[in-house]
Amino acid sequence: MPRNLLVELLVEELPPKSLHKLGTYFAESLLNSLKSQNLAMPDAVMTAYTTPRRLAVHITHVLGQAPDQAVTTKLMPVSVGLDEEGRATPALVKKLSSLGVEAFVVSQLTRAIEGKSETLFLERVVSGIVLVDGLQQAMDEVIAQLPIPKVMTYQLADGWQNVNFVRPAHGLIALYGAEVVPVSVLGLTAGNMTQGHRFEASSHPIVIREADSYSQQLETEGAVIASFAERRTRISNQLSTAAAKENLQLILDEALLDEVTALVEHPNVLIGKFPSEFLEVPQECLILTMKANQKYFPLLDREGKLANTFLMVANICPADTHFVIEGNERVVRSRLADAKFFFDQDRKHTLASRIPGLNKVVYHHQLGTQGLRIEYVRTLAREIGQILGGNILAEQAEQAARLAKTDLLTDMVGEFPELQGIMGRYYAQHEGLSDTIAYAIEDHYKPRFAGDLLPHNLVGVCVALADKLETLINLFAIGQLPTGDRDPFALRRHALGVIRILIEKDLPLELNRLMERAIEILQDERIADQWVQQTVAERPFADTEEKTHQKHIRHTISAEVSGQLADFIYDRLAVNLREQGYSAQEVDAVLALYPQHLNDIPKRLAAIRAFIALPEAASLAAANKRVSNILKKSSAIINPQVEVELLQVPAERALYQALIELKDKVDEAFQQKDYTVALQILAALKAPVDTFFDHVMVNTDDDRLRNNRLALLKRLQQVMNRVADISRLAS
Repeated sequence: MPRNLLVELLVEELPPKSLHKLGTYFAESLLNSLKSQNLAMPDAVMTAYTTPRRLAVHITHVLGQAPDQAVTTKLMPVSVGLDEEGRATPALVKKLSSLGVEAFVVSQLTRAIEGKSETLFLERVVSGIVLVDGLQQAMDEVIAQLPIPKVMTYQLADGWQNVNFVRPAHGLIALYGAEVVPVSVLGLTAGNMTQGHRFEASSHPIVIREADSYSQQLETEGAVIASFAERRTRISNQLSTAAAKENLQLILDEALLDEVTALVEHPNVLIGKFPSEFLEVPQECLILTMKANQKYFPLLDREGKLANTFLMVANICPADTHFVIEGNERVVRSRLADAKFFFDQDRKHTLASRIPGLNKVVYHHQLGTQGLRIEYVRTLAREIGQILGGNILAEQAEQAARLAKTDLLTDMVGEFPELQGIMGRYYAQHEGLSDTIAYAIEDHYKPRFAGDLLPHNLVGVCVALADKLETLINLFAIGQLPTGDRDPFALRRHALGVIRILIEKDLPLELNRLMERAIEILQDERIADQWVQQTVAERPFADTEEKTHQKHIRHTISAEVSGQLADFIYDRLAVNLREQGYSAQEVDAVLALYPQHLNDIPKRLAAIRAFIALPEAASLAAANKRVSNILKKSSAIINPQVEVELLQVPAERALYQALIELKDKVDEAFQQKDYTVALQILAALKAPVDTFFDHVMVNTDDDRLRNNRLALLKRLQQVMNRVADISRLAS
């Protein structure tokens, strides 16, 4: 009869950010291993238990011994295994011995034709593995393969042996029903005892009666909520209740909630306060301080402003919580005082006064400093501004770009790098700069991640585009391309940022021209010369040698780099569009033309989707694919200019006439960017195209006729593929 199995590994406090992943892997891997050995039945159910000090799993429907199995083993060809008299050869005896079969008769072996020869097979019934052996094997595999972020080496109690694990292990439980399974790992032998909460447990140790009583005993006797999910839910509910009690809104951070869940075994949410004078500091600083350093949950008032009340999750439940709250309030006051000090000190210096300091901040050892980088960014930002809004926008974009990186030199950003840009905006507003410039300083980093907001205004758009293009082009130039999962400079995110800004802000900018101009600016030696002259006094090493090095880097930015980057951006765009729900076929058809105005792409995709619904679509797509294949086979460059007098067959004359009649309509719709109409007009081509292929031989022996018919097909392809490559829609 199957029974339920419990396995628990008791350890010292595990890394909170890795806890959930470790617990899930531990539980799933044990279940999968037992299933692969036929010890866990197909309907076995796994329950993972994960706390700061334990990895555990409860598995239902586990067998004490796996069922016997009929096993067929391929041995060797008959000609090798048997001699002329039909007796076993030494080779066959050795093979069977290696399989644990010492005594046998040849007649017990079966034969079967395999390929051109007859082969010997051994058929036998193998006893199923017993649970103690199967669980031992599973535990050894799981411990060896656990995705540990950083391994610790520690000494066992005997003083001789060392083991490697994520944290020192102190206890092991393996219960099959109420029976202990005597497995061993990490120098521990399984038993039925564990430890509860260090301070709240009612008994030490806790003797687990049976596998099914584990979670209930841990909670009642050990004051430990074993389930990660249940613990997380309780914390969330307590946080919501406490926030409502104060008539405030909870800033619920899912990642912080996960981390706190991994830090406590018996959660108890308490309410704390800090002096209101600290609210003079930007609330982003205070929120980050409380969340990152103390794992507190800040609260907002009804207007969305930070309140001087916060929530903490304690791991103990004392009768008098006064001392716990007071101790946490004392710590948070100290943290917030540091933040206020940084804020006050930073405001003593203007952002502009920090610009020379950027010449001492290395951006990349091959690309120079942030000072040089900002020279390129501001020049490109100005040009983008000129295109999008004329002189005023160009001047604003250049001013914002010059100040965009200066907050890197502030004490606040030095302490909290996550606040770069945000603090630049606050300090710019403090100096009296316009909100347009201030928000552009903050927004030039946006979008920072998938789903992030885009820049508020066009000034921020100009600086963000310039900053991202400079990063992409320069890092591509020195070969720092993303590979596999590795993308240390977040170039995929930068590329997606360029894509989102161009599309979602509906900017009339051509991607290739934008990259070409960015490359021209990066190769402009006058900018590098000017930078060297400005910085040589402060940075003596910014001499001729460095100037020569910079010139070499700029010269590596070639057409090849531009092509690589363009392919990279379109690849990221394709992935992004598929994630939005467009089919691979739709995306492929539109991007095959490498449309330069990315803001047109959503309209093109909508047009393609409407075109696919037409009854003529499949036939036209197939015909277009046929046209593409015919044209590809021609070695000569095909001129789409058709000689009318050479159109001999009525079908080709009809197709030419249809193209003449439709071309102006398609062109007009395309110019108005009514791509849906432009594609729907093509439906009228179905009949003449089908008739053409039924009655006209393109590859005739007459060179003039063949070339003229190829020219007609080239013209047909141009008319049909203005919005997208229709041939990509053919199945």
